[in-house]
This record gives sequence, structure tokens and C-alpha cells, in this order.
Amino acid sequence: MDKRSPVIVGVGQYKQKLDDVTSALEQYRLMEEAVRLAADDAGCPSLLTSIDQMLVIGGMWRYPDPGRLIAESVGSPQAHTFLTAMGGNMPQACVSEVCELILANQIDIAVVTGGEAVYSKNKLKKLGLELPKDGAEKELDPATPFGENIPMSSEHERNSGFYMPTQIYALFESAIRFSLGETHENHRNRIAALWEGFNKVAVANPHAWVKSPMTAEDIKTASPSNRMVGYPYTKSMNANSFVDYGGAIIVCSVEKAQSLGISRDRWVFPHAATDGHASYLFSQRDNFHESPAIRITGKRCFELAGLSVDEIGHMDLYSCFPSCVQLIMNELGVSPDRVVTTTGGLPFFGGPMNSYVIHAIASTVDAIRETGEKGYVHANGGYATKQACGVYSSMPPKKPFKRVNVQPEIDEYPLREVDETPEGSATIEAYTVMHSRHGPDAALISTLMGDGRRALVSTDDQLLMTAMMEQEYIGRTADITEDGSISLSA
Repeated sequence: MDKRSPVIVGVGQYKQKLDDVTSALEQYRLMEEAVRLAADDAGCPSLLTSIDQMLVIGGMWRYPDPGRLIAESVGSPQAHTFLTAMGGNMPQACVSEVCELILANQIDIAVVTGGEAVYSKNKLKKLGLELPKDGAEKELDPATPFGENIPMSSEHERNSGFYMPTQIYALFESAIRFSLGETHENHRNRIAALWEGFNKVAVANPHAWVKSPMTAEDIKTASPSNRMVGYPYTKSMNANSFVDYGGAIIVCSVEKAQSLGISRDRWVFPHAATDGHASYLFSQRDNFHESPAIRITGKRCFELAGLSVDEIGHMDLYSCFPSCVQLIMNELGVSPDRVVTTTGGLPFFGGPMNSYVIHAIASTVDAIRETGEKGYVHANGGYATKQACGVYSSMPPKKPFKRVNVQPEIDEYPLREVDETPEGSATIEAYTVMHSRHGPDAALISTLMGDGRRALVSTDDQLLMTAMMEQEYIGRTADITEDGSISLSA
């Protein structure tokens, strides 16, 4: 066994779900609790004094350097601290990064952590109170940045009304439905059944936020507590960001694990990792029911690990919305009857913004330890944009850990031009009907002009929106006028 092989030795998941939120911890304290739990999980609290790098996943708070607050609190003031760019891919990208540094003998121990307190923050706001923010008020230099924040939408997309994940992923969902030739009813039944499987995992997961069992019928049926958000997605099909979590992963070298006396049964080896991204603007994608970026990053990761998808025992596929899960499953050839989450997914386990995949990796590590089977984590950021993948095992890799950025392969695929001033006949390729609490609000429609360029349009015609949720409008012809409005009969 290579003494420089990177190995995960500890994972920590801290859930703060309080009836009395006036005693809630602020965000960096949630991360600190998770870091301490991870060290306890490794059976070696003393390692907290030897951290070389502390990487914190960017979140919905204003700490200039939360890693510095945590590192000093746990006893590692010497740690080099980083703060990542935004994106659900970042936890896996960070684990991949520190694995490379450990293998290259540049560091020995690294911590990846993240946390959010959206639940308590919102509850406190209703009481006219605020979450503690002592850490944000401390004078600290900014952490070393990790990654780059790149806009995930253009001014044209935003001006056209296409700028929220709840919109874009629902748009993708319609394209998947049409590609499979499904009726609205059959399609909604299928994705509700998929989500029922996620719910079952969450119910059995002590760390999950939503512990209430839900059937497929419960999930797909709109109700006052489960309203329609972006057709065909009810609230329970959307990522649930109203959670308080801290998560942490501790990675070190085999040599360091041995010198610290960390039991071999705690070790889980990263075998391979990949990164890549689709076009940053969703409107430039060739189509919405396929993803070369997902396919290339995922399949290349399996190739590097010398495995097929069927040799993976546990997997967590990024689950912000059903369309994301389906894109990954379809592109990687994952059997439709497989369990594809170790947490219960972002709607039921909970989606602590960009740090969810810390929990996905932690839960996968726990499952690997229990069964000895291999694991796979597929992380996602943006609108099925940024991808990061990792293969894990309780056994050391036959070849040294390897990480590959597959961007050159992804970039070989052509992009679609966008018509920002469309006029004339167009064919509908995808759509969603967005809802307010009072009902249908606007239909967002992606069309293809006669020359192949994409045009984004919308309508608030109530009769048409109702019809679009009952009949298939993809493939129909529409007329776009000079002012950008669309003419389409219900």
C-alpha cells in the first residue's frame, strides 16, 4: 500500500433542528461541530491539532474566512484556510483537490467542511430576531479563494424570465418527458415513484431532515402543504434549503493515518475523480434531455477506477430535482430500479445549499464501511452545469488515485446559438408552468426557430397554461411576434 495514498478517515454530520431557535448556533459553529464529529468518527480527536488545510464550501453567509475561525477553535491555527466558489460540485472538487495534494506529499491532513442555518435564520426573522453572527463580526483577512464564481445565466436569459433553478430544471423535465414519448400522467407517476424511493432512504437516515414517509401519490399530488412550484414539480420534488446542517470530511495520507493510530476499519479510499462543465449558459445547450458533460465526467471516472457502473454498490446522484437525477442515470446507464441516494436526496434529507455533497460523501463512506461495497458520488452545480465525480472503496486502489479534468472532451460538442430578438414561426422544444401560491403564474417556453437558433419566450395566458399541463405542447408550432410575445392556441 502506497504510504502517500489519500484516505478518508472521518466524516461528521451535525443537524440542528430546534423547537426553540433562540439558542441556534451560527453557521461556522455548525461546521465546527461537524469537524469535531468527524475527528471522533476517526477515533482520533487529537488529529484536530495537525490540520494542514481547511477548505470551507461557500455559503449563504458573510464570513471572510470561516475556516480560520474553525481551525483556531479546534486547535490548528497553522492550517491554511480556503473559501470556495459557489456550486454544488465544490465538495467533491475539494476532496479531489486535497487527494492530489496528499498524493504529491504536499500536505498530510485536510478538512473539507460546510454548513448552513437557513431554517433557524428564517424562524428567527419571524420573531424579529437574528441568528448570532459573532464570527462575521471578527476582523479577519479573506481566506484563500478556491475556484471561480462564474455567472450561470446571461442578461438575456434573466430578462426573458429564465433564471431560477426551479424554472430551468422543470424545463429540462419536459424535454425528458417528450424524449421518452410519455403522457403527462405516466411521466408524473414515474418521477413520483423515483422520488418515493428517495423518501424511503431519508426516512431511514437518522441525519435526514424530513422523516415523514411519503408515497408517490403524496409526492405528485398538489395540496396546501405540497403546492405546485414549477410544473410538473410539487414542493416535495424541489430541493429543501430550509435546513440547518454542518458537514465535514477528514482526508489524510495512509502514512499519517497509521502514525495517528486510526483504525483500518475507518479508512475509505478515493480511487478516482473527474471534473468538467457544460456550457455555463443553459440556453446554449444542444438539447435539454441529454448531457455530454454528465456522460463524459461520469464514464471517465468509472474508467479511471477500472469499474463499470454495475460494480458500484452505493451511489449518491445529485438530486436537486428529478430531471438532474434522470440525466445522470440515463447518461451513465444506471438501471431505473436502482437506489441512487445514500442520504435521501436534497428534497428529503435536505439541501444545505452548496455543501450538500459533503453529506452525500459522508453517507456513502458510512455505507461503504458497513458493507465493503464500492461507492460513487456525482456532484452537480448550476443548471446541470458543473460536474464533479468520485469513486470510493474500503480497499486501496490498484493504481494511485487519479483525477482528470475532462473539459477538452466536453468542449468538442457544438453549442446552439440563441436568437435574442426572435420573430416568426418556431417549434416548442420544452416548457414549464410556474406557479405562485395562488396558481399558474407564467409559462416559460423554449423554442427553436427555423434556422435552429433557440428562442426563449413566455406567456401568462391562463387557458393556455392550463392546457399545457394537460396536453403535450412540445413539437407544436408557435408564432413569435416582434415584441417577444407568443401566439399559440390552447
